[in-house]
Amino acid sequence: MRLLESDDAGGIRLTKDLPSDKIPPYAILSHTWGPDEEEVSYKDLEDGKAVSKPGYNKIRFCADQAGRDGLKFFWMDTCCIDKSNSTELQEAINSMFRWYRGAAKCYAYLVDVSTPLYSADDTSVWESAFRASRWFTRGWTLQELIAPTSVEFFSREEVRLGDRTSLERIVHNVTGIPLKALRGSLLSDFSVHDRMAWIKQRNTTREEDMAYSLFGIFDVHLPLIYGEGKEKALERLREKIGKDDGCLADLRVTDSRHDKKRIEAAKGGLLKDSYCWVLSNVQFQQWHDGHDQRLLWIKGDPGKGKTMLLCGIIDELKKSTPTGLLSFFFCQATDSRVNNATAVLRGLIYLLVSQQPALISHVRRLYDHAGKKMFEDPNVWVVLCEIFTSILQDPGLRMTYLIIDALDECVTDLPQLLELITQTSCTSSPIKWIVSSRNWPDIEEQLEAATQKARLSLELNAESISTAVNAFIQ
Repeated sequence: MRLLESDDAGGIRLTKDLPSDKIPPYAILSHTWGPDEEEVSYKDLEDGKAVSKPGYNKIRFCADQAGRDGLKFFWMDTCCIDKSNSTELQEAINSMFRWYRGAAKCYAYLVDVSTPLYSADDTSVWESAFRASRWFTRGWTLQELIAPTSVEFFSREEVRLGDRTSLERIVHNVTGIPLKALRGSLLSDFSVHDRMAWIKQRNTTREEDMAYSLFGIFDVHLPLIYGEGKEKALERLREKIGKDDGCLADLRVTDSRHDKKRIEAAKGGLLKDSYCWVLSNVQFQQWHDGHDQRLLWIKGDPGKGKTMLLCGIIDELKKSTPTGLLSFFFCQATDSRVNNATAVLRGLIYLLVSQQPALISHVRRLYDHAGKKMFEDPNVWVVLCEIFTSILQDPGLRMTYLIIDALDECVTDLPQLLELITQTSCTSSPIKWIVSSRNWPDIEEQLEAATQKARLSLELNAESISTAVNAFIQ
């Protein structure tokens, strides 16, 4: 990724192409390419001709606003991509959603919305122009609206109008995009049909871009074939989504999200007062907030509430890391579907891919050769370990929490599962584990191999458990 950098003398220059692990915090600009505006290109910056073009005003605005927000680096699509390099262009379009998501700040510059300098607080002055802005009709701005953690809107005079949160009702009414999506819910929560509908009223200069601008919305990676036409491009996109869905269906052994709801209902419901004590527990906080402990083992005798405790932790992690991944599995000794190591790994991979669909490429690399039989032959554990390890090493993997309840109820190949947990908990990947089990010496012995671990004993937290029981009784 190539960025723009502001220097101390007020100049702006391009950085070198930075690897993904060396990218500093940056702002990103979302705008429309005006038909009469001369946008600044990569070559213009290289040749020193950028300042003379009208489009340079947007670059200067982004630089100044980023500086006010404490950011030295920023990105703009017109000039940070060398579009004469087809390989770079293809990589950029496939990475665009991720770049917008990774920005510390996103500024939407609306050149067709004007407001007097001191009238930004009076919505009636500019709301009609805001609703009619060309920015809401363009294909590429769909992902630029949804991907960032925050989007701030600015008028032609560079006056801040509000952000995606303060203006969400207007944005929802104009675009038809559900409020949940605007608030950062996982896009996989919305059907293919629903997401396709979000772009129906939009347009792009090049017809194929109607499909290409959806790559990030569906988390897919496809080659660009300009000249193929809009319908062919959309057909390739739908085919890619369809093949991914078939692979995901064959991978599925259970959906732990449904298991969680069933378990909670069978146990009388999940009460926050019965698990909230763990949030202030020292061992839990050190695991959650620190970098030195990637594996937390919650152990206790039968009947101490380990399963419901993990259900509560799952809910809290969802709230605290809305853009991260959360994959979990509930082992049950009496259910042959979910009492073995292979099922655990399939379940974890299934939820990871469901939340970040681009990760399915690691599954399909092997699945496309073998099909459904890949999950049924004697080598399935070896294959799944290879897929799982590959996913955890994916450079685009977001912060990931992996949770397994009741390891003692994994009756088949538990030692293999424990070995995988200890090995992966020691990597530099952005992952953290929580596992629970009874106080079994053989489990303790194998988990001792993990170098970055913590343990939380329910027997040593008897007072907290007693308070939780009383809360449930009340």
